[in-house]
This record gives sequence, structure tokens and C-alpha cells, in this order.
Amino acid sequence: MLPIYLAYEDASVISRRLFLASAILLSLTTGAIAQTPTTNTTRLPPDYRGVLTHIPGIFVTPVPGAPFAADVQIVSHEKLPDGTERVRTTTVHVARASSGNIHNERRLLVTPAFQGMPLLLETHIYDPASRANIFLDPRTHLARQTILPRPPVAPADQRPLPSQAGFPDDDLGEQTFNDLTLKGIRKTRVVPADASGTGKNVTITDEYWYSPDLSIYVIIRHNDPRTGEQLVAVNNIVRAEPDTALFTVPSDYKLVDETPPEQAHR
Repeated sequence: MLPIYLAYEDASVISRRLFLASAILLSLTTGAIAQTPTTNTTRLPPDYRGVLTHIPGIFVTPVPGAPFAADVQIVSHEKLPDGTERVRTTTVHVARASSGNIHNERRLLVTPAFQGMPLLLETHIYDPASRANIFLDPRTHLARQTILPRPPVAPADQRPLPSQAGFPDDDLGEQTFNDLTLKGIRKTRVVPADASGTGKNVTITDEYWYSPDLSIYVIIRHNDPRTGEQLVAVNNIVRAEPDTALFTVPSDYKLVDETPPEQAHR
């Protein structure tokens, strides 16, 4: 299968806010931090946004009773305006405790020739019991906390529904990856010639491979002929209780509560 990588290149406040917004959106829509409860079906995952500097990656669902730790990898093949390709990669650690607490990182995107672990830009931890959503900044040693207004609801089944955009989705069946059985779907959408910027119809494809055992998407593959391809996957999975330190604010960090006053009293 593919080796792959997860992270974000921009360490700015804007990037951090985008990451927070993505986390909250996922918590309310896909189970990656929560989902609208259903019986056997769920909402579609949001369409992959393309080959970007801020890469969505894979977000760990805060479901209890399924602890694990793993590496998430991203490989980005970005087509540049001059026709050349820029390849960048990164690796981050993710983890989930039996309690449902989650740990996620973002690291610098680097060239394939880079040796060692890419620079840590931010760590995200979430506690479903207290709904404390915290971002740790290793440069400032600040821990920025927001109490989410409602707890996440774990989905019974996180697989995407058939397309709601009028284009057919393909059931890819099952495959085994890292000793997990994955269920796949391919979403296809066509950008018409008058809107594609190329004068031709452009077909964009996204593949999602879901693990019922881990309640996460283990592989995501995005391809847009205009901008390139990104591959994202979870590797080196250890299905055991992770170190509790991964889910706590380090003692040398200052905790800053950014919960809006009107939300804090809910």
C-alpha cells in the first residue's frame, strides 16, 4: 500500500484557527470530533479541499474503549504553475485513550530528503468528559483552551453516504491495511470546462478508507489533475493504552482559557 504523511506548514494564528474550525466542524459532522447520531448511516465526509498548505489530514475520533497510538503520514505532490511538481512530506503522532481522550499533532511539511522528525508546530488534545479542547504551542508554551458547547456523539457507522452532489460514488469494497479491514468509497465530481480554468472538463476523485475497529478514516487519497495529489494514511498502529502524558497539559505550559463567556455558563 502507500506510505503517507500528516501536518500543516503554516504556524500562524490563522492556520491555528483554521485547524480549530476544522476540528469543531468534524466534531459536529463526521465523528472526527463528533457527529450527528444515526443508526446505521452518517453524513458524507466533507469534500477534500485539494492540494493545500493547510492539509486536513486524518482526525482521531474521541470514542471510548478503543485505545491506540499511531503515526499519520502525508505525501503531497503539488503541481506548480510552471509545470513542475513540488513534493513535501511530514509525519505526526496521534493517540486515543480508553476514555476517548485524543492527541493530535501538526508538524512542518518538509522535502523528502529531510532526515529526522519535522518541526512540531502544535499539539491538539481533547477531553470528551470535560469537553476541553486545547492547543499547545511549543514556541510560546501556551495552552489555549476552549470548552466546547456540547459533547461529541460517537457514530455507530462513520462510512460516507452515497454522493449528494449528483455524481456517482463507487463502493471500493474492502482491503487489509496494517492488519485492519478497511471499507472504501470513491467520490467523483466533474468540474465543467467553463469553470475548470483549463477549457476542458476536469474530474476530481477522493478515496476514503474507513476502519470500523478504530472509527477513523485510515487512508484518504485526493487527486485533482490541475493541482496534484495528496495521500494520507495511518501507520505503525499500536492498539494499547497510550501514555497518559499525551493527553495532559505539560507543567511548563501556561493554560489560557479562551472559552467565550456566554458559552462558559452553558
